[in-house]
Amino acid sequence: MNLQTYHTFAVASQCSHLAVLNSLAMLDKLSESRSPIVIGGGSNIVPFETVSRPILINQLKGVTVTERQDHFEICAAAGENWHDLVMYSVENGMPGLENLALIPGTVGAAPIQNIGAYGVEQSKYCTEVEVYEWKTKARYILTAEQCDFAYRNSIFKQDPDRWLILNVKYRLPKRWQPAIDYTPLKALRELADVNALQVVTKVIETRKAKLPDPEHLGNSGSFFKNPSVSDEQRELLLERYPDLVWFPDQPGFSKLAAGWMIDNLGLKGLKVGGAAVHKQQALVLVNQQGATGADVVRLAGHIRQRVFAAYGLQLEAEVQLVGADGRYSLDEALERVGEQ
Repeated sequence: MNLQTYHTFAVASQCSHLAVLNSLAMLDKLSESRSPIVIGGGSNIVPFETVSRPILINQLKGVTVTERQDHFEICAAAGENWHDLVMYSVENGMPGLENLALIPGTVGAAPIQNIGAYGVEQSKYCTEVEVYEWKTKARYILTAEQCDFAYRNSIFKQDPDRWLILNVKYRLPKRWQPAIDYTPLKALRELADVNALQVVTKVIETRKAKLPDPEHLGNSGSFFKNPSVSDEQRELLLERYPDLVWFPDQPGFSKLAAGWMIDNLGLKGLKVGGAAVHKQQALVLVNQQGATGADVVRLAGHIRQRVFAAYGLQLEAEVQLVGADGRYSLDEALERVGEQ
């Protein structure tokens, strides 16, 4: 079956078997066979070869809201569209998720990647995740602590074949403070009384100006993670690259802007086959013209090599690379596709 319409990079790709999950009643039947590769909106994957393992499209739906004395609890099924959930919460007077607007994909992908933008990660509000374990055929509730959230990471990403995410619960306090410290949002500080609708509008405007629309140009958003380095290493790099863009991380560490490093090497527009570095946003790789997954892997490998040669830093792919038997690291994918 053709996977091209099931992921936003839209590379031509095939799989041996594909099923759609829209009811919990299907779980026992599905779990009789080998655990599948689960896909939500397909906004964070690139298939680079024919996939022999079953593919499962998670389309579970449903949103419930419970009002408490000092907060709202929103429980959303994994197949719900993430941006729609953000807008639903903001438009119904439950702010908190507005900085995460327009991030493509589904609710189920949010805890896997621990998605974040403009100073907010979903882990700030996530309280629990309901999951199905393929091996035991049982459902569990994992607390946020058990999910082991970190920068673009979680227990679900560390062990992707163990769990299927069913529902995610968020706790949104009624006492809300806007998170507008990131440069694109700082202009909102000039307003006398900032509300969540103004923040979400600015976030959407900023993302649309920076990032290509996957419906018109295939992509998976930011391809690489921003590397974290010690403050001492940051200072050494700043001596060589005074314009290097960085952000505070945990105490003693800084995050460096991978997009700036790629752009500084003049790699915007670089092509391998039909895949290219976006001409406006260097952190985004795009399907410029009939790209294959192998084109994307080779392009990512070339970028990583150039960045390492210049800065001594090894970029890590944020996008998941899917091959014959599951998800592969960039090194593994490069070994499988070879050089061309």
